[in-house]
Amino acid sequence: MTTGEQMRAWRGPAVFSYGFRPFFFAAALWAAMAMVGWVLMLSGWAALPTAFDPVSWHAHEFLFGYLGAVMAGFLLTAVPNWTGRPPITGWPLAILFVLWAAGRAAIAVSNMIPPAVVAAADLALPVALAAAVMREIIAAKNWRNLGVLALLGIFAFGNGVFHCEAARGEFAAQGQGLRIAIGAGVMMIALVGGRIVPAFTRNWLVQNNPGRLPVPPGQVFDKVALAVLLAAVGAWVLRPADSTTAVLLGLAGLLHVLRLGRWAGDRTLGEPLLWILHLGYAFVPLGAIILAAANFLPGTIAPSAGQHLWTAGAIGVMTLAVMARATRGHTGRPLHADGRTAALFVALLGAVTARVAAGIWPVAGPWLYVLSGAAWVAAFGGFCLAYGSMLLGKRQG
Repeated sequence: MTTGEQMRAWRGPAVFSYGFRPFFFAAALWAAMAMVGWVLMLSGWAALPTAFDPVSWHAHEFLFGYLGAVMAGFLLTAVPNWTGRPPITGWPLAILFVLWAAGRAAIAVSNMIPPAVVAAADLALPVALAAAVMREIIAAKNWRNLGVLALLGIFAFGNGVFHCEAARGEFAAQGQGLRIAIGAGVMMIALVGGRIVPAFTRNWLVQNNPGRLPVPPGQVFDKVALAVLLAAVGAWVLRPADSTTAVLLGLAGLLHVLRLGRWAGDRTLGEPLLWILHLGYAFVPLGAIILAAANFLPGTIAPSAGQHLWTAGAIGVMTLAVMARATRGHTGRPLHADGRTAALFVALLGAVTARVAAGIWPVAGPWLYVLSGAAWVAAFGGFCLAYGSMLLGKRQG
């Protein structure tokens, strides 16, 4: 059966007719809910029976919970396009979604469950997802995307390390497991973003703004930039405070600034679905440069500022941008951001700016944290309101 035939054959809820539907909606809803929960936990107004300390819960659920769902939705939608094979739909898709939800529940009540059971529940989705992606890549001999599968595996491995650190009573929010997973996420953005950002930009410019076009991806410069970033991220995972790591991060940042400049982002101001992709990618080199500066200027710039530029910035902004574009495209809507969508992007950029500023300007930290959290909830809660009917309802056209 073709993708369209398989989707039409499904007689259950429309939300399980394609991978992006349940996972994108749940990811955005969880991002908003987890932020509200985090603020309540910090204020002392709420508590969870979780074995994780509040900061580690926050770090885990925004990275492995939120990003894990986005990765699932993206890969379950993109892999059929890459391989030409039918997507996972219906009850198998519903089972994958239940695995993700079970992981969130297990983490929330982990104080009442053995650590090994919690880890198994939380790792069930990424392991099952990796197995499904591997099956499709092998069946289609789509070796070009083995790198994406490898990064998914590294992301899952980081989650496992995080659980081990937490079970040993360590402060997992600053542990190696978290850095492994952040590194995998950043490399995923650099790899996949390096394909889709110039491609989407080229397609739009050809139709709407003829003239200078992005340099095609996959050239020698791109490969060098990716290799240097991989080395920098690997060094940061192993030795985050080392001077060699700082040099590699700074070099990677500069190379990816140049890479981004080759994609004609300055010519996309007329389409929010495009300029947000360019801005989201910009957080990859910006985070690397700030992390490098934090090593060279200890006490002046907190390393957490660079880390948040990667997590809330690169990961948060790029994923929201991709979710909006993919949802519109796969549900038959025009690939054009309306005012509501542009407002979501502005809110998220404001959340990132306020959060990073709080790390640089501690005196104003309390109200900047509140501002960042409110803007974050507005962005992802607003996505649920604006895109919920598209994700939960039937396709147009």
